[in-house]
Amino acid sequence: MNAVFETNRLLLREFTLEDAQILFDLNSDPEVTRYTGDPMKDVDHAKQVLEEVILPQYALYNYGRWAVHIKHTLDFIGWCGLKCRPWAGMGKPYDHEIDLGYRFKRSEWGRGYATESAYTSIKFGFEKRELTRIIGRAMPGNGASLKVLKNCGMSYVGEGIVDGHPAITYEIFNPLIR
Repeated sequence: MNAVFETNRLLLREFTLEDAQILFDLNSDPEVTRYTGDPMKDVDHAKQVLEEVILPQYALYNYGRWAVHIKHTLDFIGWCGLKCRPWAGMGKPYDHEIDLGYRFKRSEWGRGYATESAYTSIKFGFEKRELTRIIGRAMPGNGASLKVLKNCGMSYVGEGIVDGHPAITYEIFNPLIR
């Protein structure tokens, strides 16, 4: 397994097209997608997301959403990482924004994996890609996800509608650049 980076407990690697089934399996749990607004219909839909959304980010920006595995078992438990997207209109106006995202199997919730991988993704973005600002969003009511953003040192920006869904936005600036 070619890890992009690792934490004490986790390995994060780039997705491949062969990961369509595990991505679909993750998104098949309605509790996992309860606050995301983007459930997957089938394995072909997962493959389409990989081809059109996830994999191009690696080539364009040299970062993206990474598959997350438990280091000692290599079990896939979810994904975490950064995504460049057009500015969605909350906070200061930018041409684009770098969005921190994460999603984990329900069986892995409450173990600190989201915070561990999210914090490391932010650190990677600031230290290795010299990003200036990273944002994170969660729907109102998703207390666990909002807690991850706060635990990663992000500051509250505001609430609004983003991509047709209510969202609470947080941000963090690169302390090495400011």
